[in-house]
Amino acid sequence: MIQSQEFRTAVADRLIASAAASAPLTAFVGLDGFVDEILHVVDRRQDADHFDAVPTIAAYAARLAAAAGKSTNVELVNVMTKLGGNGPIMANALAHFGIAVTYVGSLGWPALHPVFAPFAQRANVHSICGPGLTDALEFSDGKIMVGKHYTLKEVTWTNLMERFGRERFATQLGTASLVGFVNWTMLPYMSDIWAAIQSEILPSMSGPRRRIFFDLADPEKRLPEDIRRALDLILGFQSHFDCILGLNEKEAVEIGHVLGFKLVPSNAEELAVLGVEIQKRVPVDTLVIHPTAYACAVSAGRADVVAGSLCRKPRITTGAGDHFNSGFCLGKLLGLSNADSLLCGVSTSGHYVRTAESPSIPQLAEFMRRWPAE
Repeated sequence: MIQSQEFRTAVADRLIASAAASAPLTAFVGLDGFVDEILHVVDRRQDADHFDAVPTIAAYAARLAAAAGKSTNVELVNVMTKLGGNGPIMANALAHFGIAVTYVGSLGWPALHPVFAPFAQRANVHSICGPGLTDALEFSDGKIMVGKHYTLKEVTWTNLMERFGRERFATQLGTASLVGFVNWTMLPYMSDIWAAIQSEILPSMSGPRRRIFFDLADPEKRLPEDIRRALDLILGFQSHFDCILGLNEKEAVEIGHVLGFKLVPSNAEELAVLGVEIQKRVPVDTLVIHPTAYACAVSAGRADVVAGSLCRKPRITTGAGDHFNSGFCLGKLLGLSNADSLLCGVSTSGHYVRTAESPSIPQLAEFMRRWPAE
């Protein structure tokens, strides 16, 4: 596992030099969209304005379990309301890097939901239906995302063609430096959309190979046959794109189980083994797995592992994985190696969880040079 300050300083230098020398980058991302409420769970309340939050998921689980057969009351306190969804968070972070982003997804219909207004000022934003809603309960050891997904049934190929347009969709797909399709799990018709793209758009698409990023987003609730179909469809894009499949640790274990490889990694070395085995069975150009303490990328059977930047008291955790994805994709777009791109990913996430803000490229390089202790 790479974790030296010399490496981080060298990557910061390469990042700045590559960004200065690169042509303008573009991204076409979709297709979800959520309004996120970031919430804390009250443990003890001192007065109307002060309370102690339930510290961990384990403590919250114990509290709920103790109420079995008795009932209980849970108070949630809103910390912030923000744009949400894997796509908008990732695309918004890409826009902060200076990438020209076009986004299409579920951001409000017939008018854009106000929470996406700042995003629309820094990106070319289009909506085809109303957003989903998420209650994000945050704890020191993770988060519980409680979603309301009924509007996402309207993210269909028909709505995309009618409300965004076939010609505009084909143009974006055929010219963007990076294409990103994320949150497959919560979009029930995403596989059908991918199949339609492959049958109706890709055959007439020409030009150089570019990069396309996929994020399944916690597929535990989906049927194994649906997951296998999605993986096969992702491989179908390799005829025109270099495909990147991004997974967090839990997702990687779930995909491994679906593929018949039952390893639950306990360290970085075992995570690399899991990554290599998944990439053998799903031979995308690059497979990425990002736990919180480190991250792994596998291409052509070779695994690179880079240490992450742990934060003991994050300001926010919802969206950390999407920020990792944006940073990793930035590195790949700039021609950096997998290891360098992993550092871009963990640094983007590390900056975000500490500040609740997406970094610019100079801020990202500075984070690498001034690596925080925790």
